[in-house]
Amino acid sequence: MGQKKDLTGSEKSKIVRYLAEGCSSLKIAKLLKRDHRTIKRFIQNSQQGRKKRVEKPRRKITAHELRKVKRAAAKMPLATSLAIFQSCNITGVPKSTRCAILRDTAKVRKAERRPPLNKTHKLKRQDWAKKYLKTDFSKVLWADEMRVSLDGPDGWARGWIGKGQRAPVRLRRQQGGGGVLVWAGIIKDELVGPFRVEDGVKLNSQSYCQFLEDTFFKQWYRKKSASFKKNMIFMQDNAPSHASKYSTAWLARKGIKEEKLMTWPPCSPDLNPIENLWSIIKCEIYKEGKQYTSLNSVWEAVVAAARNVDGEQIKTLTESMDGRLLSVLAKKGGYIGR
Repeated sequence: MGQKKDLTGSEKSKIVRYLAEGCSSLKIAKLLKRDHRTIKRFIQNSQQGRKKRVEKPRRKITAHELRKVKRAAAKMPLATSLAIFQSCNITGVPKSTRCAILRDTAKVRKAERRPPLNKTHKLKRQDWAKKYLKTDFSKVLWADEMRVSLDGPDGWARGWIGKGQRAPVRLRRQQGGGGVLVWAGIIKDELVGPFRVEDGVKLNSQSYCQFLEDTFFKQWYRKKSASFKKNMIFMQDNAPSHASKYSTAWLARKGIKEEKLMTWPPCSPDLNPIENLWSIIKCEIYKEGKQYTSLNSVWEAVVAAARNVDGEQIKTLTESMDGRLLSVLAKKGGYIGR
């Protein structure tokens, strides 16, 4: 006799008939060869009937209170619904009602991350935009590094889960698991790299230059024609290993100096189109909350994702520079987004 097996519709009908005939629950259990507790539970539930749902009256707010909520939401970005309503001295409103009211006038958003820009930064960004306004950006090599971890950035393990389904289990590493440092460049419609920085190597001026020698210069740059090398402009940000006197002198010995080495304004990742390439690659390698068990596996995923980035996508990024410069000037050096 199975206690856990649900009663079928036929069994339920027989129980009702046996009860009408005056049979006890114990006798019914023996007739149906079912557990006595299952029969008793069905009889008790059927006798109690379904409880009617009591609709609680919702707290209504006036038009004046609604205007106060709208103003508070505008003044308090990223605040909770409770904090917004409390600032308006509106009490007794349940969370479901507060959220329903706010959904008509607001959206749940995450705070945008951007570098701090002071007045000096903005002036330097404007000067940079004016300097390169007439540049042929198809000749600029945009280069940068990116670190990828085994588990991906925070918050990327979210997504829709069907009703009745359980969320997949994610590994929780006590020590994090580390990551891989990747260098790449883009020029016109071409992707240079990606190249992997050796594990455990800290990029100071000397190791950065040696890395460029072993990868960028030996594997890509030396294969280019003399006319290409003459016109190419090399871009890198102001990371200490990039902008040091040692690295600048080393690049000058390679022929990348003066106008061939682009100056870069401070706090300006929004102006570098390769940052968008990193976003494309990260979206691909961490889609559906994917995790990795080794540094080699995450590196292989980066290489595969980079191969899937076609020339048109890269061309769209490099050709966006004219618009970025105009946006910087229009916003007087302010942040333009990506």
